[in-house]
Amino acid sequence: MKYLIAGLGNIGAEYANTRHNIGFVIADALALDGKVSFSPGRYADLTKTKYKARTFVIIKPSTFMNLSGKAVKYWLNKENIPPERLLVIIDDVALPTGTLRLKAKGGDGGHNGLISIIEHLETTEFPRLRIGIGSYFAQGYQVDYVLGKWTKAEEEIMIPKVKSAVEIVKSFATIGIERTMNVFNKRE
Repeated sequence: MKYLIAGLGNIGAEYANTRHNIGFVIADALALDGKVSFSPGRYADLTKTKYKARTFVIIKPSTFMNLSGKAVKYWLNKENIPPERLLVIIDDVALPTGTLRLKAKGGDGGHNGLISIIEHLETTEFPRLRIGIGSYFAQGYQVDYVLGKWTKAEEEIMIPKVKSAVEIVKSFATIGIERTMNVFNKRE
């Protein structure tokens, strides 16, 4: 059984270690866990790994955040994976820093990556793992905040959460979304 794991972020050195790129960080950690590395592919950097008879097709879209839906739709179709076996990993300013929330479906919450995916897939019925980055910015400065680098204090919170996020992805594929939400969402 195949799963598409889409860690969202923006390409380019200037976006490395920014809050908005936490999806890329989780995708990298999942690849490292599977002892695989990414290669350039159409609309995304791509790798594949196996875990307990499941195949993870892991992508980091190279389309920039606002056009993530193009990459997600392409790889869902190319790999013949249904939307319920898609897991989108995104940052979320509505959650405190380090909070992890798995959801089976939902709206876009104002997140440009989700807006694009919903437009391209024409559905909100796909799982997503939301990673809290907090909302410690003045009105009108959200873009600067999400594209800003992690502080040392935030990094200390986030480093163990990356490992937890990898465990959530593996659990999602093996025991299903409902049981995974019950186990992990309560922990947070």
